Amino acid sequence: MDLIYISSVIVAIFCVFVAVFQVLLSLGYPLGEFAMGGYYKVLPKKLRIVSAVNALILLFMGFIFLQHTKVLNGLGFLSTNILVWVITIFLGLNTIANLLSRSKKEKLIMSPLSGFIFVLCLFIILL
Repeated sequence: MDLIYISSVIVAIFCVFVAVFQVLLSLGYPLGEFAMGGYYKVLPKKLRIVSAVNALILLFMGFIFLQHTKVLNGLGFLSTNILVWVITIFLGLNTIANLLSRSKKEKLIMSPLSGFIFVLCLFIILL
């Protein structure tokens, strides 16, 4: 296995981890201080829906990187070249947003997490 292969598996694992977190938020678990600015301990219903959608997007993101690096070949017709750039840019912006959050918990936990995934994604697409 090469470093790109391992990096994409790690990206996918972390995407699943954050997707599970988003599902917990969508189910009303009191983890809201770690997400979306930390304004709510338990997210209101509208934001729970956003979290559920975020979970699906995160799973898709992990899948795209696995497909891009040929770990999986599920949707061979789907070109991943542009999608990996979009995802990586999104993760960079997400890291900045987490750093600017008023929530100390979001800054301390989610910023390094999204930053780590961003760096791995950048590594994958630049090599």
